[in-house]
Amino acid sequence: MASLPPSEPGAALTLQPLFPLALARVQLQPDPLDLALQMQALLDLRGSARSNPEPACAWTGDLHGVWRLQEHPSFAALIGRLLAHVPAYIEQLGFDPTLVALHLQRCWPVLSEPGQGVGRHHHPNAHVSAVYYLNGDGSGRSGCLRLYPPHQCNELVPGLAVGHGGPIRRPEPWNQPWLDVAPRAGLLLLFPSRLEHAVMANDDPDDVRCSLSLDIAITAPRAGPVGAVSPEYLAPHPDRWTPVGGP
Repeated sequence: MASLPPSEPGAALTLQPLFPLALARVQLQPDPLDLALQMQALLDLRGSARSNPEPACAWTGDLHGVWRLQEHPSFAALIGRLLAHVPAYIEQLGFDPTLVALHLQRCWPVLSEPGQGVGRHHHPNAHVSAVYYLNGDGSGRSGCLRLYPPHQCNELVPGLAVGHGGPIRRPEPWNQPWLDVAPRAGLLLLFPSRLEHAVMANDDPDDVRCSLSLDIAITAPRAGPVGAVSPEYLAPHPDRWTPVGGP
């Protein structure tokens, strides 16, 4: 068998990361009293329910009619602060904020009792999603947010990047099967809504993991007179929509 030629002296191999996923992180400094009041408000909104509906599935407000927290007196100001970071996020992605309009579609709580999590999913009806943590110490024991890559670009042999016991070293940043983000009180995350994600089980026997989820849609700006040009690749502003049938 022929041997491989020696590497050329001084010819260092470098890897250039391409097509990165933009995960935004903002660490806020919430007032502890505000946090306590907000967590109690979420427990009150949940009422006697404990899961959604399977015992191992966290309670999510959107499936129980609690999806407009921006109108709740305990959360309106906070959600306004969170939304203020969305224009900066899309601008860093290359969008011109003056050529689009942003709309909060819904905001709902997620409460994970010990042993509960949320299965892998994405949000097909939104463009930007956000998570805000009311508690968590950064250790991840209360259940990390797990983000899955849409494609394993560097998976030279199909199946190895997400396999078990294969020849890929762990951890290997070029072939990560996922990225885990640990909850921390006051942490805001923003990411594309199409990104598949999950919430790992809460392994803290003494705490309920509390977070808020937000979905934001991007449309064309509010139009001028009838006949004004609207970008073909953006949905028109909702002011220009016409209901069809229904109540």
